[in-house]
Amino acid sequence: MDMPIIEVSGRVHALVEELLPAVFPGATFDAPTARVVFPVGRYARGVSTWVALERCAREPAGRWPRIVEDWIREAGDLVVLSIADIELLGDVRELLRLRVVPKLSDAERGPLMAVPAGPFFDGVIVIDHPKYGGPLTRRRASLLGLRRLGHVVTRTHEEVADADVRDQPLTLRESVRVVSKPGSRYVPVLFTEIARFVPEADAAGALFSVPTHSTMLLHALPPSGRDALSAFASVTEEMHASSDDPCSPATFLWRRGAPMKRLRP
Repeated sequence: MDMPIIEVSGRVHALVEELLPAVFPGATFDAPTARVVFPVGRYARGVSTWVALERCAREPAGRWPRIVEDWIREAGDLVVLSIADIELLGDVRELLRLRVVPKLSDAERGPLMAVPAGPFFDGVIVIDHPKYGGPLTRRRASLLGLRRLGHVVTRTHEEVADADVRDQPLTLRESVRVVSKPGSRYVPVLFTEIARFVPEADAAGALFSVPTHSTMLLHALPPSGRDALSAFASVTEEMHASSDDPCSPATFLWRRGAPMKRLRP
């Protein structure tokens, strides 16, 4: 049966202080903040003991020394990794971007720094580095002290603000508007600005897709219907299938002030 955290904290913190010199020499316990401070090179980072307290509260007291020892090793290893990130990447905040991806499952989204981006997409915060980058996990963000990340959205939009916009033939009578930035991984964030790219779209709306992370496709629909849907969907699916950095093979219907609808597939 779980014990209240307050009942175990004194004894667990005593174990932390007792075991630190042997498990992670140089680390210290800061009692006022209930954090262990791990020094690594010229850096140091504090880690809350809350996880150790929770684990001990669920187990008999006889198991606490091993639980605390394992937690110290685990926390210390994670601090070493986070400081390695700082050494390798410098100011990580400057490398953060928002990458729009097809809607993730709850299990996929859970460990990531991710936010919903409408019914069909999620926005995942990533570290934009060719070798050491990738999706930012909640644990990595915590260790790196990354909070208040609203600036990431603005910075990503600024990065793709110079995307090229051009019309290309789609059928004998219709064209497709291509918004692209070769080499970029973030063009799909511009789907929040569709109205700016198809100002001619009326109540019928526009077809929309993001087959790759460097390209967004748009087609303002005529009042008469969706004659270009088949061709538009085919181009989207072909671009998605042939891309080294695919986003979504789906085609959507966009209308001002209305929820986006998936048309194909």
